[in-house]
Amino acid sequence: MKLYYAETMNPRKACAVAKYLGSPVEYIRVDLGKGEQMKPDFLAENPNGKVPVLVDGDLRLWESTAIMAHLAVKAGSDLWPSEAAQQVEVLRWLSWDIAHFSRHGGTLYFENHVKPYLGLGQPNPTAVEEATKFYRRFAAVLDAHLANRTYLVGDRLTIADFGAGTLLPWAKESHLPVEGFANIARWHERLMEIPAWREPFPEPMSAAA
Repeated sequence: MKLYYAETMNPRKACAVAKYLGSPVEYIRVDLGKGEQMKPDFLAENPNGKVPVLVDGDLRLWESTAIMAHLAVKAGSDLWPSEAAQQVEVLRWLSWDIAHFSRHGGTLYFENHVKPYLGLGQPNPTAVEEATKFYRRFAAVLDAHLANRTYLVGDRLTIADFGAGTLLPWAKESHLPVEGFANIARWHERLMEIPAWREPFPEPMSAAA
């Protein structure tokens, strides 16, 4: 298998799961700053021009959530639960995260961290204000859900945790308004105990955007 990645939020999910599972993948870094994601050879793998992409034989798989699920199923891991009801719960939280939590967190990540890193100018104050408001709203939902839970679904780690937590390692750089959400902090501290979560990429994340 080949996993095309960059050191950014969505590839982080796929890389963390692959590393956690010890999946036999060849990591191929795509230099977004040089526009490698828009070159013909990469577009042949993913016409969307986005990372991550997983190539597994004849399968070309886009989208980080699908890649996480595929890796977990292939490894026979309970990161993707065997029970149908819990599979639905995992899908619910992954969908919620994409539509709400990481959606608005991603705006803050881009405005406050990616733009300065790539020299794209100052953050857009209107976008930052709106994203901060919505991020706090949905962080409150997550914090309440985690009040009496160790992980998002059931009592064990799943790809839902890898999905919803993906921006928290960049909380400071992204100015994510996570202060006061003690249950989120406790949950992420638990994730940070996992080596594959702390350093998901082939090279240390401390050197990445």
